[in-house]
Amino acid sequence: MISKGVRWSVAAAAWLAAGTAAANRYNLQDPQSIIAREIYDLHTLIMWIIVGIFVVVFGAMTYAIIYHRKSVGHQAEQFHENTTVEIVWTIIPFLILIGMAWPATKTIIQMKDTSQADITIKATGYQWKWGYDYLQEGISFYSTLATPREQIEDYDRKGTKKDPNYLLEVDNHVIVPTGKKVRIITTANDVIHAWWVPALGIKQDAIPGFVRDTWFKADNPGIYRGQCAELCGKDHGFMPIVVEAVAPEKYAQWVAEQKKKTAAQADDPGKSWTLDELKARGEKVYAANCVACHQANGMGVPKTFPALDGSKVVKGPKPDHVGTVLNGKPGTAMAPFKHLSDVEIAAVVTYERNAWSNKSGDMVSPAEVKSLRK
Repeated sequence: MISKGVRWSVAAAAWLAAGTAAANRYNLQDPQSIIAREIYDLHTLIMWIIVGIFVVVFGAMTYAIIYHRKSVGHQAEQFHENTTVEIVWTIIPFLILIGMAWPATKTIIQMKDTSQADITIKATGYQWKWGYDYLQEGISFYSTLATPREQIEDYDRKGTKKDPNYLLEVDNHVIVPTGKKVRIITTANDVIHAWWVPALGIKQDAIPGFVRDTWFKADNPGIYRGQCAELCGKDHGFMPIVVEAVAPEKYAQWVAEQKKKTAAQADDPGKSWTLDELKARGEKVYAANCVACHQANGMGVPKTFPALDGSKVVKGPKPDHVGTVLNGKPGTAMAPFKHLSDVEIAAVVTYERNAWSNKSGDMVSPAEVKSLRK
């Protein structure tokens, strides 16, 4: 038979384990960078200071309420002021605030020091995806939610078992090396966004027309997930961020592979294109860049992304159509696609003007696109 002491020990261990699991679930994420650790330590320090103040203040109040109440015969003190008490209750909070402000200020200054970065990545917020440019490496790509919207709606409607990260997975991860200082430059194309990865201790607003920066240094290899942390419109909840930290050797290999892929996809600028060739090339460009918003059938998403099938822009003058793709449309979710080559822009515009019911027979040449670039 198990003794009562053993049973109590087992119960205490189970209670402690449950408490630890709950604390991990409701606490900050485990820090994975220098700044994240400092933020975590500050959070813990200030939390205990608050607990101490709570115990002292409410303990004194409770003692006074119980032992100085009228029903036990206590008489109220009659006094107007006490200079000593007033000085003490001014100095003590001042010292507590200084004690909290000193480490917090040091951490904030360190967070803002983006100098001597090993890698610089520009993160541009769009409704509702992120665009990344590795400025030294010459690598650019978009990162969007990987889970199809139909699947998300199916999960919600049928209660199907979900992958825990089904709203936090993207098609293209931000790959960074461990142990290297990574500077993130943030801006936005349309509305205010915020680039936030809590495990790395990084959060920076991305504001149209402005450039902000921050940094992190990942301690360990792993996948760290975040989200846009600024309410940015209808699909704000579908704008995740995934940072994948790898060993420096794997990072160098990834950079080399991306450069080879870019070179392999590059088009011959001197090639003379036919209508059919541009349509075939444009279909691939459309699938890679446009289909998430305007849909494969060209019908868009009602009240959010306009249809291209029968669109006035698509059926209108070619320069206007090319200009919309190149420069976007301010005040709407249409982002600029200047990063695409002249051939890619010419191909996708040609495809859109000849796909679905848009049988215009128009062809846009790369030279026309080049002449319209601002």
